[in-house]
Amino acid sequence: MSDSTYQLIAIAIYMLAMLGIGYVAYRRTSDLDDYMLAGRGLHPAVAALSAGAADMSGWLLMGLPGAIYASGLFEAWIAIGLTIGAWLNWKFVAPRLRAYTEVSQNAITIPSFFEKRLKDSSHLLRIAASVIILVFFTFYVSSGMVAAGKFFDSSFGWNYTTGLMLVAGVTLVYTMFGGFLGATLTDVAQGLLMFAALVTVPIVAVFAVGGLDNAFAGMREVNPDALNLFAGIGEGSALMWVVGVISTAAWGLGYFGQPHIITRFMALRSPADAKAGRRIGIGWMVLTCLGAIATALVGIGYFADNPEKQLEDPETVFLLLSQIFFHPLVAGLVLAAVLAAIMSTMSSQLVVCSSALVEDLYNLAGRRSTPKQEVMLGRLGVLVVAIIAFLLALNPDSSVLELVAFAWAGFGGAFGPLVLLSLYWRDLTAKGALAGMVLGAVTVFVWGNIESLSSTMYEIVPGFLVTLIVAVVVSKLAPEHKPEIEQEFSQMEAELGRTHAEERAAQV
Repeated sequence: MSDSTYQLIAIAIYMLAMLGIGYVAYRRTSDLDDYMLAGRGLHPAVAALSAGAADMSGWLLMGLPGAIYASGLFEAWIAIGLTIGAWLNWKFVAPRLRAYTEVSQNAITIPSFFEKRLKDSSHLLRIAASVIILVFFTFYVSSGMVAAGKFFDSSFGWNYTTGLMLVAGVTLVYTMFGGFLGATLTDVAQGLLMFAALVTVPIVAVFAVGGLDNAFAGMREVNPDALNLFAGIGEGSALMWVVGVISTAAWGLGYFGQPHIITRFMALRSPADAKAGRRIGIGWMVLTCLGAIATALVGIGYFADNPEKQLEDPETVFLLLSQIFFHPLVAGLVLAAVLAAIMSTMSSQLVVCSSALVEDLYNLAGRRSTPKQEVMLGRLGVLVVAIIAFLLALNPDSSVLELVAFAWAGFGGAFGPLVLLSLYWRDLTAKGALAGMVLGAVTVFVWGNIESLSSTMYEIVPGFLVTLIVAVVVSKLAPEHKPEIEQEFSQMEAELGRTHAEERAAQV
């Protein structure tokens, strides 16, 4: 049996497992609240692993190792920024968002939370947020499909469209029928698979090169700055170096506004679960990022010592090392981990798009539907977005990384400040939120399409600042005092106070 046959068998097992999990979730879904938020019953470990898998995508297994292999440890600043951002998100957003979304008329989507939290009777804020979600996520899902098509093309020589159709079809089926629970449970399995692969590959690679001393020597021989996190600080302007680090680490700002991640917080069993979720989620993230970084660094020395083994694309260093060191069946499971990273993100985004279509646009228009009809509409929403994303992905020359970076900046810049202000500032108004969100999104779009600006500073930074400043200034200039907002804000803080008191009592 050939190596590729073994690998395809492993991938087939993985695909069937995902479909099986989707079927289990389908049997447990009865109404729209189940379909969109799993009935707010997620265990913190499930929420943490799901958020991590939905977050990282193929960047963790291919993009990050490739960047470090090509340029050295300096490229790890993006992982540092993301880890800090994820920790802050779990610490300061998760418990409050879980409490507030339930207090505020049981909001189950980010757009509906903005509207209900700010009592926006015009519905403009909710509609604008939904449109931003649909636009950015349709392209985001498309980028995942493009990555899947390229994966099968480069790994097995398949036709690009065939690989795209396979991954899109499997992801669509388990997401469309399993909904949020299906996406979440498959995310957990995918997150564990990614974790196992990213921990195992670098450990085996270190032994293969003769231990840590040989690995470090090989790295320094090829690139003296391979292990220098501060490479380039003495070259040129120190200010430009600092700007470069800030721009790279600023990816962490995006976490506060990513709908497919923070909806996991809304689905927790209670605000108290955020603490355990944070520990599990950040632990997973730190170990997987370290595994990706170690894989790239060891790979530098390994391929230098074995010139007969060709590495044409730095982003394939993780895949190639796994194929060299493991039995083809095991290597196939490692390849499945890459698919897991791609599919977990796609499924989470499809559910968010579906909720924007059904909960925030269809129901907002005054349509009357039964719970079963709403679930069916949710599934149709997933199908519609997936078809549009598939059509966009038929062009294999589509830029995956640029689309991902742009969408991440769009959500982080437009939604991030509003989420924080909604949770921590009583005086935020609907007008301020709408003005900030729209101008922040426009800033990201304009800045990201001007080469001289985007090459200097990642567009999420100006977008985030514009949204924050405009939202605060407009709210101050046109204040609104609504007793219902005051009451709900106080109720949210009181619930969090009880949670903290219970935690302290449990520690005594």
